[in-house]
Amino acid sequence: MRLSLQLALRFLREGKTQSILILLGVTIGVATFVFVAALMDALQVNLVQKTLGSQAHIVIEPREAAPRPLFETANTVFLRRVMGTEPRRTSFDQWQRQLRRVEATDGVVAACPKVTGSVLIVRGALQQGALLLGGDPQRLRRIVHIPDNMTRGVYRLGSDDVLIGATLAADLDVGVGGPVRITSEGRSVTLRVAGIFRLGNAAVDGGWVITSLRSAQTLLDRVGDVTAIDARVASPFEADEIAARIRGRTGVKVQSWMARNQELLVALRAQASSGLMIRIFVLLAVAMGIASVLIVSVVQRSGQIGIMRAVGVRRQVVLGVFLWQGAVFGIAGAALGCGLGAIAVRGMESSALFAIPLKPELLATSLLVSLATGLLSAFLPARRASRLDPAAAIRGDT
Repeated sequence: MRLSLQLALRFLREGKTQSILILLGVTIGVATFVFVAALMDALQVNLVQKTLGSQAHIVIEPREAAPRPLFETANTVFLRRVMGTEPRRTSFDQWQRQLRRVEATDGVVAACPKVTGSVLIVRGALQQGALLLGGDPQRLRRIVHIPDNMTRGVYRLGSDDVLIGATLAADLDVGVGGPVRITSEGRSVTLRVAGIFRLGNAAVDGGWVITSLRSAQTLLDRVGDVTAIDARVASPFEADEIAARIRGRTGVKVQSWMARNQELLVALRAQASSGLMIRIFVLLAVAMGIASVLIVSVVQRSGQIGIMRAVGVRRQVVLGVFLWQGAVFGIAGAALGCGLGAIAVRGMESSALFAIPLKPELLATSLLVSLATGLLSAFLPARRASRLDPAAAIRGDT
């Protein structure tokens, strides 16, 4: 093995120009692999966070009432036309029991009962329609990351407190501590703005009003009732499977974020597929570069290989020479490529609107992939060199 390594390093030094060129090719290939992988992963995480930052992974709602016949007897049902039921308020029967079942489901990390409804928010002569959301502050913060996105004020949901979106606050020209009047179905209450948030979603920042669960129940005439239960899961991309388990335990209407955001899911899958294809083509280019240079090296050094074989050097040693060259290209190219890729990622991060973390697992994967590519690319030239007939190689009949 030591002889193979010494000969490999000597061949690399003698073909310095070729060695530098192939090393540059591997370096650029690995740097592209690192940059594309880090960017695609960060972009996917950012899209999911932006989408799920203002919504639950799973929403559990009461079942809608089925259409009823206009007239029926003991054995006959008369229908002139089947129509859906008119929209009406549906109570969430035994929601406390359903909440416990949701929380006991494997994969669910948080659950929050909520009350939502349309309201009119008024400040002086200014008024605007909004969505009122009421929930327990400790449970709600685990579903929607409002505390991390407060621009002014504090995250507090007392009996007289309200949180509003930044765009809505600007439209109403109200600041922290300012009073706003909220009206719904003949009920009206004046609350103080405890905080202003910005989640980066135009509909949320311009239309959400958040209060305590009890205040929302009173204002929307749902005392003791909720409109839905929101749940968050440990792995967002397993939301469909967990939603199916919840549906089996509760028997009510359950919908995951993946079902509500089909277009986003298609875009994420297309992005993952395109990123994978880019990485595969980069690795193929690196492999072809290493293999082509080593094949040329075998042809150029066929005479030397023949002499080595003639003086008793074993085939395994000749095979090892070119495998060592592939390994050197793979390891050195990976080290330089990871450094260059990290520089490119940091440069992109400074101009991007989201963080691009460079995970140690990605660098380790790049090193292993580069080493494997170098060895596999060198295998065919190495096998060809080890099988050269000594006499034919010396005569140049290769």
